[in-house]
Amino acid sequence: MLSSNLYKAINEQINAELWSAYLYLSMSMDCQAKGYNGIANWFYVQFQEEQAHARIFMNYLNSRDAKVELLPIVEVRTSWDSVLDMFKQTLEHEKKVTGLINNIAAIANEDRDYASINRITWFIDEQVEEEESAREMIAAFEAVEGNKYGMYMLDKELATRTYVAPSPLAAE
Repeated sequence: MLSSNLYKAINEQINAELWSAYLYLSMSMDCQAKGYNGIANWFYVQFQEEQAHARIFMNYLNSRDAKVELLPIVEVRTSWDSVLDMFKQTLEHEKKVTGLINNIAAIANEDRDYASINRITWFIDEQVEEEESAREMIAAFEAVEGNKYGMYMLDKELATRTYVAPSPLAAE
C-alpha cells in the first residue's frame, strides 16, 4: 500500500506529465505555424513521450490498487520568439520535472517502498536523457543562430525523429 504522501506526489506527477505534454504540443503547434515542420515533429514526439510518462504513472497507481485522480491542466504558453527560446524553456522545464521526480524518489525511499523506488528509478534515468537532449538542441540552435541554411538543415534533421514507446509500456 502506498503512503498518503507518495500517493499524492504520484497523482500530482501525473498532472505534471500531462501539463508537460500540453506544453510540448503547444510548442509543436507554434513551430508548425511558423513553417518549422521538422522542429514541430520533434516537439510532437516530446508530447507523445510525456503522455506515455503519465500512463506509466497511472498504470503504476492502478497496479498498487490506488485510484488515479486526474487534476485540471493549467494553461500553457502558446507562442515563443524563437526556436532557441523554446529549447531553453524546455531545459528549464525538464530541470523542474527532475526535481519533482527526485521528490517522489525521496518519499519512496523514506517509506522504504521498494516497488516504488524501482519504478521511479526508470524516471530518474529518463530525466537525465531529457535534460541532455534539451542541452544538445540548445547547442545546435545556438550554432546555427542567424544562419538560414543551418536552420533549414536542422529542421529537416528533426523531421526524422520518431516516437518509440518507453520500455514500461512496451508490453501493452
